[in-house]
Amino acid sequence: MTVDTKYWTDAYATGGGRNGLAGLGDGALTATMASPVELGGSGKGRNPEEFFALGYAACFLGAMRFAAQNEKLGEVPDDTKVTAHVGVGPRSDGGFGIQVKLEVAMPGVEAAIAQTIVDRGHFICPYSNATKGNIDIETTLV
Repeated sequence: MTVDTKYWTDAYATGGGRNGLAGLGDGALTATMASPVELGGSGKGRNPEEFFALGYAACFLGAMRFAAQNEKLGEVPDDTKVTAHVGVGPRSDGGFGIQVKLEVAMPGVEAAIAQTIVDRGHFICPYSNATKGNIDIETTLV
């Protein structure tokens, strides 16, 4: 597989990684990082899973819109909401892993059409493609 890359961005992390600073290379966003309390941290900052969840939710919604429009599947209403729940914890074979649960609300869209849009969104979304075969992603229409 090849990718015809059209856009690049960059971000950095300093300090302790999960406990330090992270930001975008252009300075538009900087965050104090802190491990969550559940992982033994202070919880007094942001963590990588929060940013992953934010990015995945936004990207997945964009992918659904792209699919619906380009494949003429129907309309994705403006009040459509994708909520990405991202969990992290130890893996049974060592190291750490993440899990993702995506909740999709498409008010006023017939369930079968909404499911088709969600399925095509998974096919198109770069986050879904990057994680395919690596983590389980549970998707629920709400």
